[in-house]
Amino acid sequence: MFPIKKELLIKYSPLFTGLFAAIIYLFTIAPSVVQIDSGELATVQATLGIAHPTGYPLFTLVGYLFLKLPLPFTRIFLANLLALIWCSLGVFLFVKSVLIILSNLKSEIESQKKKSKNKTIPDEPSVKNIFIITSAVLAALILAFSKTYWSQSASVEVYSLQIFLFVLIIYSTLRAYYSKHKLIDWMWVAFSLALGFANHMTTLLTLPFIAILFFQKEKISIQSFKKIIFMLALFVPLLFLFYLYLPLRASTNPDINWGNPINFENLYRHISGKQYQVWLFTSMAAAEKQLGYFIKNFASEFGYIGALIGLIGIFYSYKYMRKMFFALIATFIFSVLYSINYDIVDIDSYFLLAYIIFSFFIAYGIFKILLFLNQKFNNKTAIITAVIISLFPLVLNFSEVEQSGVYTFEDYTKAILNSTEKNSIIFSYQWDYFVSPSYYFQFVENFRKDVTVIDKELLRRSWFYNQLKVNHPDVWENIIPEANNFIEKVLPFERDEQYDASVIEASYRSVMKNLVAKNIEKRNYYIGPEIFQNEVQSGEFSLPEGYQFVPYLLMFKVVKGNDYSPAPDPNFTIRFPSKRNKYIDFIETMSATMLTYRAAYELQFNKPERAKIYLDKVRKDFPNYQIPYDIDNRIK
Repeated sequence: MFPIKKELLIKYSPLFTGLFAAIIYLFTIAPSVVQIDSGELATVQATLGIAHPTGYPLFTLVGYLFLKLPLPFTRIFLANLLALIWCSLGVFLFVKSVLIILSNLKSEIESQKKKSKNKTIPDEPSVKNIFIITSAVLAALILAFSKTYWSQSASVEVYSLQIFLFVLIIYSTLRAYYSKHKLIDWMWVAFSLALGFANHMTTLLTLPFIAILFFQKEKISIQSFKKIIFMLALFVPLLFLFYLYLPLRASTNPDINWGNPINFENLYRHISGKQYQVWLFTSMAAAEKQLGYFIKNFASEFGYIGALIGLIGIFYSYKYMRKMFFALIATFIFSVLYSINYDIVDIDSYFLLAYIIFSFFIAYGIFKILLFLNQKFNNKTAIITAVIISLFPLVLNFSEVEQSGVYTFEDYTKAILNSTEKNSIIFSYQWDYFVSPSYYFQFVENFRKDVTVIDKELLRRSWFYNQLKVNHPDVWENIIPEANNFIEKVLPFERDEQYDASVIEASYRSVMKNLVAKNIEKRNYYIGPEIFQNEVQSGEFSLPEGYQFVPYLLMFKVVKGNDYSPAPDPNFTIRFPSKRNKYIDFIETMSATMLTYRAAYELQFNKPERAKIYLDKVRKDFPNYQIPYDIDNRIK
């Protein structure tokens, strides 16, 4: 074995830290599609489509190029692997960013040493450098293995790229702040900021950090405003070029064409995320709820001990680096206060910048601890103790983020698609579990592409009808009058003009009903159990006269008349990981419920042997599900 020189470890510490994080991430990466937007986003990257608002052109273009690499993996795994790479690069840049800050602590450290009675604090720059490097590396590892950061490395998401861009913006700002008034350094800030906004609008959360350090460095003067003009001259055209992708690509009618941003109206609506603005700044109660969630989970994010070290770092940075302290704390507070006003369930990723900023305080805290331990013991003891402390998040959070065995969404989606006859229509709004994954398997892997999957909630959007027309023209042609009528009625609502909600709802129901009525003679039609349990029983969705819903396998089938309708044996398999979440639990519960419905249907027609087949499947594959006593007892 060739010994690794200490000088190389020091020089390449950012690279080695990023690689170490990447290796650990490989143990937790998802092999397939997971919940929420994973399927849609992978499809957008693989097919050069247009994702849900705000479009994410940088994410799409870079992902498309990466998925073209001739590597022996499925494209969904490559998309997940790219997420891992972004998070690892974020760790790499974070180390470099901390090194910039801590390298400017030397004068303060010397001042502290002079005041200390303990004369064992070494004077050698190499020892002080090793403390700086150790602090940067260990703080980066605590960040890398914090729950929300780590989870972004496990599957395809826009936030993994956003992590890298957040840290890139911070790094370029720090370089400019500590440079000798070079315009080129601030131009790099403008460049990185344009990349950030080309991916995700949460980039605006970095503006306090940039503004505070810029004006601390450049002051308020004519020269500083000239620099801002130069920065804008780069930022605006570059951002324009990225978002020009959306209308250009929309004009070619890609498979996934969310928002159809082919004109200025649609483009503005898409980039501004107007569809999701109903969840932003909704109420003080919602903000208080999200703030409570943030506070409750904050310590566990960093394995508890990391949060404590960060508090030490806050005090330490305030004492010795007040200008940097105010830039960091202002950005942290702004990020949290803005994010808590977004009333969504999966809010965690919106706190990513706050976690990254806090990790700089963790670096300060580790540095202070190293100095203290070195005074009490020695250099080696200090570093070993700090290393052990930094591994707490890795140990505590591993099981929380681990997705290496998650095939559940792939199996569930394929089971649903395979349970239908050729050219069937499936009407559902299980976006997080089935609809989004179906995009990937149908449009990327060409799995059961003959089946038309229609999302009930997307059917409320005028743009969706163009996507339906492109991908399933025969289905579109059967509902042209109803669809055009709905589009006409919903446009005033989408444009914030005066509208009649009852008229829109009536035309929407007409579309849903005629999707069945005008296709049922030529195609088999299925609806998701969530529609049956909610919309059917409430009267929002009804069938043409003479038709009824029959539990099939994992969906309800629309059949004519009241005669017995057979269904195949449940020969599908859904793999469940040992680590569960609410999305996995939903699939288990919904699958078992549908099979139980089918068993009850078989019993209605006095077919106990057929009912037993479905219930045996429930007992074997879904042991956590409690079969209703009355059904189970009739079989026994």
